[in-house]
Amino acid sequence: MGTAVVGLLLIIVVSQVIRSMIRDKKNGKSLQCGCDCKHCSGHCH
Repeated sequence: MGTAVVGLLLIIVVSQVIRSMIRDKKNGKSLQCGCDCKHCSGHCH
């Protein structure tokens, strides 16, 4: 029973992280560029 609860919690956390990453990507943010153009040599749009 404990394994099922931990597995369920892990699935919930991972799905929330993925959902957040998708939401950030749709808003123009990404893992590669934090939209802080002074640190990415002007590659931001």
